[in-house]
Amino acid sequence: MLEDSTRGRPARIRPEPATPTHTPTGSRCILYVRDQERARAFYEAALGVAPRPHVPGMTEFALPGGGVLGLMPEAGIRRLLPNLPDPVLGRGVPRAETYLVVASPKAFLARAVAAGATELSPVRPRDWGDDAGYCLDPDGHVLAFATATRADEA
Repeated sequence: MLEDSTRGRPARIRPEPATPTHTPTGSRCILYVRDQERARAFYEAALGVAPRPHVPGMTEFALPGGGVLGLMPEAGIRRLLPNLPDPVLGRGVPRAETYLVVASPKAFLARAVAAGATELSPVRPRDWGDDAGYCLDPDGHVLAFATATRADEA
């Protein structure tokens, strides 16, 4: 604990004001995939947008709000961070989800299922105020499509 040297009591820690050098300037969520081409085809069909860029080792999809969904082959992350456990060992064990807020979650969920996803739960009202539906992409990642239904967020 820090002390106020002039009074001998705990000092208040004041965070630095947010500046461009102290705050994130963008966000990317990268999923590790078995087959980059198969994953690209799935997400292109499910999201209805083309990737940019799409190069060996990385495919990216621009998301609303400035975020990016990336797809990286499992072998690529093994080379990049060899001290981590092999992502292949985690296949089939959901540890996160990609939660996309869209205007028509039923249409997005149907498009994802048509592209090869496995539906986990249909779009329905959720306790937190969204209508959301869930599926698994071909690599076993949880993917949700939702829309806000609370009046203060619609």
